[in-house]
Amino acid sequence: MTVHLLAELTVFVLALFVGLEVISRVPTMLHTPLMSATNAIHGIVLVGAILVAGAADAPFNAIVSFILVLLASLNVFGGYTVTERMLEMFRPKARAPKAPTDGTP
Repeated sequence: MTVHLLAELTVFVLALFVGLEVISRVPTMLHTPLMSATNAIHGIVLVGAILVAGAADAPFNAIVSFILVLLASLNVFGGYTVTERMLEMFRPKARAPKAPTDGTP
C-alpha cells in the first residue's frame, strides 16, 4: 500500500464520519431542501459518469463505467422519489365530505 493510497483512504474515512455527523444533525424541516440540492449534485455526477463511460476504451473500463452510470442513475431517481414522498407529507390532506345531519341520504 502506497503512502498516497493510504492518505486517500484516510480522507475518505474521515469524510464518511463528517458526513454522517452533519446529516444526522439536520432538522427534519430541512431534509427536503437538502435532498433537492443533493439531487442536483448527483445529476452532475451522472453526467460525469456518462462522460467517463463514453471515453472508456478497454472492455473492463466500459463495464465499470456502465455500472457507475447505473448506480448514479439509481441515486438520482431514488433521491427524487424520496423528495416527492417528503413533500407529500407537507401537502394538506383532502377532507371527506360531511354527511347530512337531517337524515336524508
